[in-house]
Amino acid sequence: MLRAAIVFFVLAIVAFVLGAYGIAGISMEIGKMFLVVFLVLAVISFIGSMISGKRPKMFP
Repeated sequence: MLRAAIVFFVLAIVAFVLGAYGIAGISMEIGKMFLVVFLVLAVISFIGSMISGKRPKMFP
C-alpha cells in the first residue's frame, strides 16, 4: 500500500512537470488516500499487538 502511494506521488510530480495538471491532481489525491489508509492500518495493527500482547513472528 505504501509502495502504491509512492508510485502515485511520483506520477503526480512527473505529470505536473509535463503540464498535465489535472492528472497530477488526481494522482496526488489517490496517493494521499493510499497513505491515509496505510497509516490507519498501521496504527490499528500496532494497537492490536499491544492489546493482545503477542509479539510479531520473526522470520530467519
